[in-house]
Amino acid sequence: MEGYTENDALTVPREEAPAPEPPKQKEASPKIAQARKKFNLRVIRKEIDKPFCILILALLVFGIVMMFSASYARAIAELGDGYYYVKKQIFSAVLGLIFMIVVSFIDYHFFQTTYIAYGFFLGSVAISIYTVVFGTSTADATRWLDLGFIQLQPSEIMKVGFIIIFAFIMAVNFPYFKSWRYSTLPFAIIMAIVMGILVLQRHMSAVLLMGIIGLTMMFVSGMPKKHFFIFIGLAALAGGLLILYKMFVDKDFGYITDRIQSWRDPLSDPTDKTLQTYNSLIAIGSGGVFGLGFGESRQKYLYLPESQNDFVFSVVCEELGLIGALCVILLFVMFILRGFYIASRAKDRFGMLMATGITVQIGAQALLNIAVASNAFPNTGISLPFFSYGGTALLIQLAEMGILLSISRQSNTAK
Repeated sequence: MEGYTENDALTVPREEAPAPEPPKQKEASPKIAQARKKFNLRVIRKEIDKPFCILILALLVFGIVMMFSASYARAIAELGDGYYYVKKQIFSAVLGLIFMIVVSFIDYHFFQTTYIAYGFFLGSVAISIYTVVFGTSTADATRWLDLGFIQLQPSEIMKVGFIIIFAFIMAVNFPYFKSWRYSTLPFAIIMAIVMGILVLQRHMSAVLLMGIIGLTMMFVSGMPKKHFFIFIGLAALAGGLLILYKMFVDKDFGYITDRIQSWRDPLSDPTDKTLQTYNSLIAIGSGGVFGLGFGESRQKYLYLPESQNDFVFSVVCEELGLIGALCVILLFVMFILRGFYIASRAKDRFGMLMATGITVQIGAQALLNIAVASNAFPNTGISLPFFSYGGTALLIQLAEMGILLSISRQSNTAK
């Protein structure tokens, strides 16, 4: 164009820019949107995790066989039927395996709904409180609820509810973890409620186990380190105050000091206060490297209390020796490694936290039981998963294995 200069470009007419659209309302976090979804039960048909299934079956079969050996003498002496305990355990195992298979096909996001997560947790809290008031007392501890046709230990249900509610809130609140109101406060309240109920039940082993599960889940959740360590400090302070209260105000601390004394000196009172620890150590020492042979334990003949339950590992050591003990430990180590592998390959944060919580629960419980049996830790009355006698505990553990299998089905783990 004649006479056109670069300055004239400023005057060249341009198309008018479209009017800016009104700002959209900020969308909710994907986790919050997921939490708001209504009840949705979806079936997952992907391939099952065969290595993990084999590992679970190995633990279950080995556990039932050793529980049968450990319980035979006591069952004859007390009930006149040496097969009493093993028959009930096999029934619970079969029913538990059915639960495990069914749950493994259910999408684990079924638990990631507000009604299910809070309903399961609050239900377990309610039945645990009911147990404190109306439960069956054994050895000054109120942990059992007698329903007539079955005896239920509500703390086993509360373990699952605790893991579900922790994973649910962590997954929902994760985008807002910079604020302590979202990253610390809800979990402090939940842990205080759970610990308080368990203290009233005098179930100190469960208090310790819940603490390990809760702190581990908080650590892996992505919570700011500053909030995490402040929480640990406040929890330690609360624990110290509780101990002082029990020692100087409530005067109900004797059973704990007795167990600590039994741990420090198993020979101090082998006919009463240190009876379990003393006979457990005799059983472990008698086994040597290769053991006395399957069914040949001597301590199970009413010398070792709770040989079919809390001290079944001692019978394993006596009958199968160091080799058998290492096999049990190796199976649990493999379980922990596979569980963390499933957690690391989970498709979302909720699945990762659920898998971590369940794996830590089984692993920590096994570690504490073995430590108690070998007197590496004070006697806390904690069972060995898959090995100790207990129908409801076995049912719940196998149902939890179903949740892990469901998480694995939807992840990219090698099946």
